Amino acid sequence: MTTKVRVLSGMQPSGRLHLGNWKGALENWVRLQTHYDSLFMVADWHALTSGYHQTSAIPELTRAMVLDWLAAGIDPEQSVVFVQSAVPQHAELALLLGMITPLGWLERVPSYKDKLRELAQRDIHTYGFLGYPVLMTADIVLYRAGYVPVGQDQVPHVELTREIVRRFNGLYGDVLVEPEALLTEAKVLPGLDGRKMSKSYDNTIALSATAEEVTQKVRTMLTDPARVRKSDPGNPDVCPVYHLHQVFSSSATVAEVDRECRAAGIGCVDCKRKLAEAINTQLEPIRERRQAWESHPETVDDLLVAGAVRAQQIAEATMHDVRQSMHLTVGRE
Repeated sequence: MTTKVRVLSGMQPSGRLHLGNWKGALENWVRLQTHYDSLFMVADWHALTSGYHQTSAIPELTRAMVLDWLAAGIDPEQSVVFVQSAVPQHAELALLLGMITPLGWLERVPSYKDKLRELAQRDIHTYGFLGYPVLMTADIVLYRAGYVPVGQDQVPHVELTREIVRRFNGLYGDVLVEPEALLTEAKVLPGLDGRKMSKSYDNTIALSATAEEVTQKVRTMLTDPARVRKSDPGNPDVCPVYHLHQVFSSSATVAEVDRECRAAGIGCVDCKRKLAEAINTQLEPIRERRQAWESHPETVDDLLVAGAVRAQQIAEATMHDVRQSMHLTVGRE
């Protein structure tokens, strides 16, 4: 039997997941787990790089996010689901890789200065924030992942991981696996205000929203600003509601909305009603799975403990080889 190639991906526990997270990442994860040996990680240590000042909500956010994963179709029987901080080998390998990573490599990461500007109101001029890519490298290579599923904008991060691995292997021998970026389709959804759907903009529809909440949220969405009256022809190309139709509605509905909007044959109220119905239809299986998991909340913690055990077994095998190659074995059993 052919051994599956391993992939690793993760998310920070920073709030309720929304439709953009689902279509941009989770759907890909669900597909990947059937083709690859998959590990999905709650990146709680990464959350500290910019959110170290407030940690009390991390346990609740972790459980809520994992529940979203399970509801979306992540199967803990197929995939390893675990919390980063429950596997201490991440910290050990990050420390060792930090010893060999040139400072200039970290300072040139494209997102570093962007994030400093974006989060200028926070004090994130810290060692942890600068060293984020080193911890990310440890996350990946600890499991000897062959692929890292990313969008095009994240390819530079994977390339830095490859550089660090090449430097380590050049110094200590071919111990770590050099991963490759697995380019995945990442749909960017418009939010309620037309901007990218994002928690930071408070313009999202939560993946855990009830049917009523979805309908209410969709009703508030911006539409074509030039269409003042129902009798005015609309332009679907500039309408966030239409863009969501293209993701959630059938091709027949998309064609109908496009045609009728341009001819003023459908009003925005009816258009939004159709969208809410389409979103709720797609969310119904997720709601059913969520209800099943919520009826046994203790099982979420149990599966995370089991996932950490499985992750530690893989991680410790890698760390054994790393310590051997760096001659860090004296005093160990």
